[in-house]
Amino acid sequence: MGESSRKQMGAGLWDYLKEAFFFRWNLLALAGVTVAAVMSPSPDILLPLVAAGELAYLAGLTSIPRFRSAIDAKRHAEKNASPKETPRGSQNNLKTLGAMFNGLSPASQQRFERLRERCASMQQIAHGVRGATGPGDSHADELREPALDKLLWAFLRLLFSQQALSRFLAATDEPALKTQLAALETRMTDAAQRSNERIVNSLRDSIITAKLRLDNYRSAQANAEFVSVELDRIEGKIQAISEMAVGHQDADYISSQVDSVADSMTHTEEAIRELNSITGLSSDMEAPPIMSTDLDRVVQ
Repeated sequence: MGESSRKQMGAGLWDYLKEAFFFRWNLLALAGVTVAAVMSPSPDILLPLVAAGELAYLAGLTSIPRFRSAIDAKRHAEKNASPKETPRGSQNNLKTLGAMFNGLSPASQQRFERLRERCASMQQIAHGVRGATGPGDSHADELREPALDKLLWAFLRLLFSQQALSRFLAATDEPALKTQLAALETRMTDAAQRSNERIVNSLRDSIITAKLRLDNYRSAQANAEFVSVELDRIEGKIQAISEMAVGHQDADYISSQVDSVADSMTHTEEAIRELNSITGLSSDMEAPPIMSTDLDRVVQ
């Protein structure tokens, strides 16, 4: 893909800055440290430091290629959104697929490619079984590929979500959050003993913010654990079906197993939708035809 095409498809610098600033974890962190600076004995010194830190964060995050790729994927989804159902093979869907894949780390890209290769191998085995036992019903073939696409699409979005969660957890210091909360609670107790209602009210609001940040961090930890377990579950299911396909002589049975796994993705889809605020992905886009797409062409 040429440089001019990337510029036309990608987001601009203002989009990167806006997304980085309005990232809800950044807003919570910024609100917390700003309140703490205002309530400190030297706000005139600390507030400029807070501003400098925020500028450093914005400059650093917007310079990361993977962050830019993630925002590009979001912009593609927004531009291509339509009240009508989008065809699975549309160019817009494939562009979103490519942008998401490019936004993954090399390790996550390899993990996705391995699962896709396993699905292709399983599909070839099932086709071979059908060819050896007669033409059979082509309806099963029609069902199997969309089901595999659905599984791979969920797997790709989970990998994307896992990466976003990992970045947030790595950038957040839980012990520091706990220390800040304890310090605020101590200060509020002291202020209450002095009957300084104005300071007590301000500190109470700061404590609410600190608790919210801590709750969000723990929620992100729980989400990260679920995403990791779900990725392993999908890989395990596909591996099990692949092993069954080797010795099973009923291609329709193999197809039904794939469909069953795809239908069990309800909780996975719900989790992905809850993480949309982190990933910036649209939850309305139908799974693109991943199995029949040349990934090398899409991700260039």
